[in-house]
Amino acid sequence: MVKKQLIMEKAIDLFAKQGFEATSVQQITEHCGISKGAFYLSFKSKDELILALIDHFMMQFTADIDYVVKNTKDDEKLFHEFYYTTFNSFLKHSDFGKILMKEQSQSFNKELLIKMQSYDKLYEKSIMTMIDRLYGDEIEHIKYDLMYCIKGFTSTYSHLFLFQNVSVDLDLLSQSLVEKTHILAKHTTIPFISAELVHMGRLPIDDSVTKEQILEVVEQKIEEIEESIEKESLVLLKEHLVEPSLSPAIIKGLLENIRNHPHCKWISYLLRNYYKFY
Repeated sequence: MVKKQLIMEKAIDLFAKQGFEATSVQQITEHCGISKGAFYLSFKSKDELILALIDHFMMQFTADIDYVVKNTKDDEKLFHEFYYTTFNSFLKHSDFGKILMKEQSQSFNKELLIKMQSYDKLYEKSIMTMIDRLYGDEIEHIKYDLMYCIKGFTSTYSHLFLFQNVSVDLDLLSQSLVEKTHILAKHTTIPFISAELVHMGRLPIDDSVTKEQILEVVEQKIEEIEESIEKESLVLLKEHLVEPSLSPAIIKGLLENIRNHPHCKWISYLLRNYYKFY
């Protein structure tokens, strides 16, 4: 196991039990069985480790949600797939889910807050895409309220298996929340959340991504990943970014090759949006 990956995996155990602030680098190194020097070869500080963890998990989560929202063709299944994917992701990464929910309400670290808000903004964007697609102008006056209700559903119901250890039927839960979502969309008449209120108090976030930035991420992953179909696909995608030569069908096939690899999901997300494959 790569030392950086080992540190990240072991640190999650401590952060989940103690929180970010209460966990020291000394505790992390002891838990990993490495020296402080070895830790600092991988991460410049505990804050850098924390940001790396958030990136690692939130990139996968964001990419999965984005893919489901943009590739579920049946409107009747759209919200079900969204809810199921959201809860399944939290369930698979329950330790990190606990950390994320605790730290979002307790952290005063500006860089950490900006990082969390940047992913939250992408999550909201996916929700608004579904709302606009399913309800259109019909609910223009209450769509931000509905978005906040949907976020509330995912957060509140996640507590059942993250903090209360309740065994949950994700399919039934998703069906139940789809019904609630449709009822709110059709019968809410008194809006409270507006576009202005949504953006009030947000920290400034630049979420634009250039081709050069995508290339940098692709090159980094090519170096990290062992020989595999995903690595071969990344090499071809990089070559196409530098000098376009592939057809859209081939690009889509290459993106499908890398989509489920945990270290490639973010690249898949970036390239799908760059090429507008949705």
